Amino acid sequence: MKERKNMLAGAGNNLEPLDVGVQIPYHFRCPISLELMRDPVTVCTGQTYDRASIESWVATGNTTCPVTRAALTDFTLIPNHTLRRLIQDWCVTNRSFGVERIPTPKQPADPSVVRSLLSQASSESNPIQNRISALRRLRGLARDSDTNRSIIGRLNVSEVVLSILFANADPDSAELKHESLAVMAMFPLGDSECASVSADPDRIAYLTSLLFHSSIEVRVNSAAMIEIVVAGTRSPELRAQISNADEMFEGIVGILRYPIAYPRALKVGIKALFALCLVKQHRHKAVSAGAVNALIDRLAEFEKCDAERALATIELLCRIPTGCAAFGAHALTVPLLVKIILKISDRATEYAAGALLSLCSASEQLQRDAVAAGVLTQLLLLVQSDCTERAKRKAQMLLKLLRDSWPEDSIANSDDFNCSDVVPY
Repeated sequence: MKERKNMLAGAGNNLEPLDVGVQIPYHFRCPISLELMRDPVTVCTGQTYDRASIESWVATGNTTCPVTRAALTDFTLIPNHTLRRLIQDWCVTNRSFGVERIPTPKQPADPSVVRSLLSQASSESNPIQNRISALRRLRGLARDSDTNRSIIGRLNVSEVVLSILFANADPDSAELKHESLAVMAMFPLGDSECASVSADPDRIAYLTSLLFHSSIEVRVNSAAMIEIVVAGTRSPELRAQISNADEMFEGIVGILRYPIAYPRALKVGIKALFALCLVKQHRHKAVSAGAVNALIDRLAEFEKCDAERALATIELLCRIPTGCAAFGAHALTVPLLVKIILKISDRATEYAAGALLSLCSASEQLQRDAVAAGVLTQLLLLVQSDCTERAKRKAQMLLKLLRDSWPEDSIANSDDFNCSDVVPY
């Protein structure tokens, strides 16, 4: 304790208190975020910032130095290795106070290296194993950081790698194609690139075939590619053409039902299924492929954003007769949807209420099931909450629909109902 007091007393006014009781030198803090710098970089004005903060500053359209307000004539960020080592030494000195040493950051990819790797990967005169190695290095760089993905994306990676992925079939090139697919799954596609894939039945058929590959990685990467193409295709006719491909829904649902815990399979699978189900005329194919059981059985395993997509997909499928019937026949559908209301997010609540509205509109038995599961209390809480107006409107419609299913001594006659925004009919 005595040593700590001496250390703090000798620091003067250059120290500011941290919540954990440790004081941090002012010049170790980023002038933008005011937090300890993890990857200090210096801009052309001589000022030093944390890389993530200054990149965010520039990405939002700012062209001046945050401290000096001088124009940034050069956006090159030079790593300040000396300051970073001083920060790391300070972290080690204060580790007894719970300060963790910041790791040495990986430097951004060198554009010249990226160009070389793309050239090696695209050269047909290059041995296939060398081309595969180049693609793997590219994938590794892209996986390292958002900065690297931005650098690689600006160097026409999509154009180069797409040509490899959809090149003429060669018995020896399967691994090369799979590696190119893994790279493509990490980058968005432009409108013209999406159109070039979606308008070509052979390319769609090839991606669909990969949904049934023995490797789950290949299957998931293919699903990711399909989702990117569907989401990036503006033409309704082309989107419908993609979702009409034979066995596509079976392949996507198969990924969702993969028996071994694999979070990326769930994340990519639900994104792809939702994108395909936005095409109304082919939603029945999702039902036939077993999407209903897959969604209900895996609903509790989705993370927040993925749960929202899953519930949105359920609501979409409940809007068609076959989907509504299939969800109604699953014993867990109604209890799960009732339980989810107000539990995940406003969007999730809205989608769950919408799905329940469709189900209860189709069956009096499902109305009784919803009441038995406690939907009345959930809906009354919902209409008095701060959720979206669309969610409240769906809840009010559902309460009106369930009027005849309320027990005599139910909440329908309670003071809670009289205080709600729902008008009894």
